[in-house]
Amino acid sequence: MPEIKIVTEVAGRICATPVQVGGTVADGDDVVVVEAMKMEIPVPSPASGTITSLLVKLDDLVAEGQAIAIVAN
Repeated sequence: MPEIKIVTEVAGRICATPVQVGGTVADGDDVVVVEAMKMEIPVPSPASGTITSLLVKLDDLVAEGQAIAIVAN
């Protein structure tokens, strides 16, 4: 199975993680939500598959372009 890194396009704080390791996602499903500039910005999965690794947790600070999860399809 190919693995795809999911990255955030904005810097901020992780305010929600609607999926867990082992959970399945469809292309476009939200994997985490980043709070930036008082806005909540969802980070979608670029592919359908199973979340094999969640690289962040609630309240973590993330940088633009940082990998936040891995999905295997």
